[in-house]
Amino acid sequence: MATNNNESQFHDFLPLMVDKLGGDGLIDEMCKGFQLLMDRDKGVITFDSLKKNSTFLGLQDLSDADLWSMLKEGDFDGDGALSQMEFCVLMFRLSPDLMNQSEFLLEQALEQEFDNFQY
Repeated sequence: MATNNNESQFHDFLPLMVDKLGGDGLIDEMCKGFQLLMDRDKGVITFDSLKKNSTFLGLQDLSDADLWSMLKEGDFDGDGALSQMEFCVLMFRLSPDLMNQSEFLLEQALEQEFDNFQY
C-alpha cells in the first residue's frame, strides 16, 4: 500500500496467492500474517500492535486514521481489536477479485446442486 495525494492505493495480491499456494496455503499465510501483527500478550491485533508491526508487511506509510479504519472495518464484535477469524474475514473482504471468484464458485456449486437435485 502506498499513499498518493492523501489517497491510499491498494494492490490486491490475494488472488495471486490463492493461485500459487492453494486454499490451505493461503489460510496458513494469513495466520502467519495475523501472528506478525498481533499483540503477543492479548492474542489479538490491537491498534498499538498494528502500528508497531505493520512495517513487517510494508504498511509503514499508513496513517493512524487508516490503521483505525482497518480495525473498525474488521471488528465484528466491537471489542476494538481483531481476532484471528476477524482478521481472515477482513482480508477476504478487502480482496474484490477474490470475492468475485468466491461468488462465481458459489454460483457454480449451487447450479450443480440444482442440476443434481432429483424430484
